Amino acid sequence: MRIKALCIHHICAVIAMLLVMAAAPAHAETLVDIYGPGQNQINLSMASPLTAPGQQARSLGSELHTAINTDLNLLPFMRLTPDSAVLGGTVLQGWKGDTVDFKRFQIAGADLLVTAYWPSGDSGEQTVELRVFETFSGKFVFGNAYSNVSHQTVPETADRFCDDLMEALTGARGFFSGTLAFVKGNGRQRDVWLVRPTGRDLRQLTHMAGSAMSPSWSPDGRYIVFTHIDNSTHALGVYDRTTGKQTRVPFRGNTVIGPCYLPDNRVAVSLSTGHYPDIFLLNRQFKIERPLEQSSAINVSPSFDSTGTKMAFTSNRLGGPQVFLTDLASGSVQRISKEGPYNSEPCISPDGTLIAYTKGTGSGFRIFVYDTMTGQDRQVSFGPGSDEQPAFAPDSYFVAFTSTRSGKQQIYLTTRHGGEAKLLPTGGGNASFPRWGK
Repeated sequence: MRIKALCIHHICAVIAMLLVMAAAPAHAETLVDIYGPGQNQINLSMASPLTAPGQQARSLGSELHTAINTDLNLLPFMRLTPDSAVLGGTVLQGWKGDTVDFKRFQIAGADLLVTAYWPSGDSGEQTVELRVFETFSGKFVFGNAYSNVSHQTVPETADRFCDDLMEALTGARGFFSGTLAFVKGNGRQRDVWLVRPTGRDLRQLTHMAGSAMSPSWSPDGRYIVFTHIDNSTHALGVYDRTTGKQTRVPFRGNTVIGPCYLPDNRVAVSLSTGHYPDIFLLNRQFKIERPLEQSSAINVSPSFDSTGTKMAFTSNRLGGPQVFLTDLASGSVQRISKEGPYNSEPCISPDGTLIAYTKGTGSGFRIFVYDTMTGQDRQVSFGPGSDEQPAFAPDSYFVAFTSTRSGKQQIYLTTRHGGEAKLLPTGGGNASFPRWGK
């Protein structure tokens, strides 16, 4: 996947550009690839929000402006141009077309410009028009009107706009509109919690005596399944978000490890029906349907792409734990991790092109990403502490993982390319096992 942007020029830096694509009636597009070998950068500036020409919106407009800035700071390929760099300031006499003075933003080095107009003022509950332009040509990238904006809905509006912006630039959305399920607690008491990738809407989901592990969302967002361990038993924990009901489903063998939803709302989970756990498919009533991976070795941690035809998993069939990939249509199995005695916890990207996994290294556990197209892998986390339990976002670009770099287990965000990891605020206590969902 590629970022679709309009001709992006830099005044002080030269960035590699790809060929101009077929011209559309409104503009000509180029492609800047952040999903490939590197992570190109876009400079974006935000004009001051307006209620009229030259009249700055200082209530909802100011709040939304700040919220969008906060969201965009999570994007490692996006650099926000400081207002102080814009000669003449960011308060404009217009917000669309030839009424916008693009030159001042060109000089500041911005590639893209966001304008905001509040046609009925920005107090109470109002509509805002947000537009994005390419600064050097003045060409329109995209725009939307967002209604029913209030002090309560400003963060949600910012998330919607930033997801729309990501879709306009990359063709994929889901990061800002997603929610992470994770496990939080200390000792033997751990429950499933939810949080937005921006750290908002933190809330506890389950209240069950014992330890929850490895949550997984159903594709429709209704159910979350997880491993649940009380004082004496393992079970499949099931939380129904529609009813708020939480249940435990026991299995023979008393071993339930790493449940994972498939795209068709069935569940794969490791169960011990023999000497070692194998991976089984459960139907929608959580009854065993058939084995997906069964051998004389340990088989755990299933993960699926968005088509449900590829399954990554961990097995010790060759000695220590290693990562494998199964084509469920043909039944072929290939080893993914090639180096090191300990590789586990795979998570395949929704688009099926990458597998993130945990590798044991001399400096602790680290997150690596394997490219199924090239057969190459790269390290994307670098500590300190240990990094484990990677999880791809719906856009196949962001990766959440658990790390002890702060002294306790916390959740961090990085990308398929690595780079600076950013802490996801989850409040007090240890936080682990992040998984994306609706």
